[in-house]
Amino acid sequence: MQRSILHLDLDSFFVSVERLKNPVLVGKPVIIGGSSNRGVVASCSYETRKFGVRSAMPMRLAKRLCPDALVIRGDMESYSQHSALVTEVIQGCAPVYEKASIDEFYLDLTGMDRFYGCYKWSVELRKRIMKETGLPISMALAVNKLVSKMGTGEAKPNGQLEVLAGTEKPFIAPMPVGKIPMVGEKTAAQLFSMGVKTIKTLRDVPPKLLEVEFGKNGIALWNKANAIDETPVEPYHEQKSLSAERTFQEDTTDVQFLHAVLVKLTEDLAFELRKMGKLTACITVKIRYSDFNTVTMQRRLPYTANDNVLMDMAKELLGKLYDRRLLIRLIGIRFSHLVQGSPQIHLFEDTAEAVNLCLAMDKIRKKYGQKAVMKAEGFLPYTNS
Repeated sequence: MQRSILHLDLDSFFVSVERLKNPVLVGKPVIIGGSSNRGVVASCSYETRKFGVRSAMPMRLAKRLCPDALVIRGDMESYSQHSALVTEVIQGCAPVYEKASIDEFYLDLTGMDRFYGCYKWSVELRKRIMKETGLPISMALAVNKLVSKMGTGEAKPNGQLEVLAGTEKPFIAPMPVGKIPMVGEKTAAQLFSMGVKTIKTLRDVPPKLLEVEFGKNGIALWNKANAIDETPVEPYHEQKSLSAERTFQEDTTDVQFLHAVLVKLTEDLAFELRKMGKLTACITVKIRYSDFNTVTMQRRLPYTANDNVLMDMAKELLGKLYDRRLLIRLIGIRFSHLVQGSPQIHLFEDTAEAVNLCLAMDKIRKKYGQKAVMKAEGFLPYTNS
């Protein structure tokens, strides 16, 4: 059976939420992100994009490109609440949906043409989302996730389209290779150096040559250029918490050792958060004494997946929690109140340097394993673990 996959993407989501709260911002150039010059852009309005402003750009550069832009400090809690409103509308209508990020959804509508018409149903859903949430949203319907996502990119801002079955390849053919999802600046530059600038040209490159140049990613590139994507829509289930703990072989009162273990647990868990595309708003530290008495302490914090923010909070909680001189046999940490979040780290708090460092470390971990790189503070001989 021919698949029908709908992609929905909220337009300039953070900016749109701010405009709901303050209509004066409508039509004006707006940048969401850290207020200092060392911060980065988390989101920006279409009015700023014509000046070259883009997400993840250093704030100093963004202000230089668009000096009249209004810079607003982000409010992740508010964005998560509005994302939940959109999710509720979709959940009440869709047979199968996947929440890919805080502002992006895939729906599998395969088979619905027999009853209503997939595109007609999609248009009605989009209207309902806009009416009930007040947020602009774009959509595209196609035979797979790849083409529907690329279609939404063409429909933006606040538009809709259908890529009919059989027209996928000619639809994406004239687009630049940089429009392919997951093709970053580095890969695009490498393709440009090979004389490959459009998806049509990429489609004509022998897959073996792409494999030589890009490894296994070369075959994935060729498949995408040929509009091939069998990735299923994964039914959405909200994970409520993420936790880790360590029981020691020998009970200890070594505070430096306890801090190191806690830092390592926090660092590993924060990496898992970012891999899942999630943020946490509550951290809990647990210790178990040698007499098996277990105590915990938790703290709410702005939504984040930042190593440093979470580590500082974890150490603070441990310092308040450990007020007895008894030996400790177990230490643990838990992140709860999780939300889907496209920013991999707290872009409203971090400097561009901190963002780049964290992303670079994550890239190394994904390629060489989670133990390939770690913060020195969490590195100690774990003879007691």
